[in-house]
Amino acid sequence: MTATTPAPGSVALITGGTGGFGRALATKLRALDVTVVLADLDSERNRQVATELDSSFVVLDVTDRAANAAVVAQVEAEHGRLDAAFLNAGIAGKSREALDVDEFLRVVDIDLFGVVYGTEAALPALRRAGGGSIVVTASLAGLSPMSTDPGYSVAKGGAVAFVRSMAPRLVGEDIVVTAICPGFADTAIIDPLREEFAKADFPVLTAEEVADAMIAAWTQGEPGAAYIVQPGIGAVPYKFKGVPSAKTASGETAVVPEALRPPSMR
Repeated sequence: MTATTPAPGSVALITGGTGGFGRALATKLRALDVTVVLADLDSERNRQVATELDSSFVVLDVTDRAANAAVVAQVEAEHGRLDAAFLNAGIAGKSREALDVDEFLRVVDIDLFGVVYGTEAALPALRRAGGGSIVVTASLAGLSPMSTDPGYSVAKGGAVAFVRSMAPRLVGEDIVVTAICPGFADTAIIDPLREEFAKADFPVLTAEEVADAMIAAWTQGEPGAAYIVQPGIGAVPYKFKGVPSAKTASGETAVVPEALRPPSMR
């Protein structure tokens, strides 16, 4: 998947915008004459990053449903429209316990429900703009769960399922929802294991490689697609396996009731 250029003057919102992926994405989008709004927790460091990237900054805790809506309203008020929402905020678990439920819930709240709330907030603005894109930062852990971090795996797996189930509902509105699923990348999330990656000579993605995949997902992504991003292969769509269909009493493949099909397939 190769990125095409977004229309100059487009407006993009990036949650978790001052982290590694957000910074790389903002840099690339600003070079393409896209207006960038970085949303992140309130800190002097985060505000400084936005200033350095020549981007607007808005305070956002993605677990706050009302705050997501307020941020989108602010973007529209200040910039007139919203064309793309990159729902990128996320954390990983750190506990070494077999199951730390408090941490599990915190990770799911940020990594999964932050995506749900961000989508809810962005949709009305994208509709007013005549269409647009929502790009969700998932992970390979959402396709191949990691025993080292069950909360992260559940949250990212849920994010992929959310993208796949939402996308068909929005096709008729020219709103494309996609996910990117990077492997291990050079961001703060791998800091606790960085030495181990070096010892094993294991290749990790650069933030710039992931940003390229994000832009490509915006400009030419297929609705509901989950793009694997790995060193040496770039961004490629994951091929989901189907499940066995139900059979009728006569042995024919059963047809799903019309009411259960997405609007675009009725």
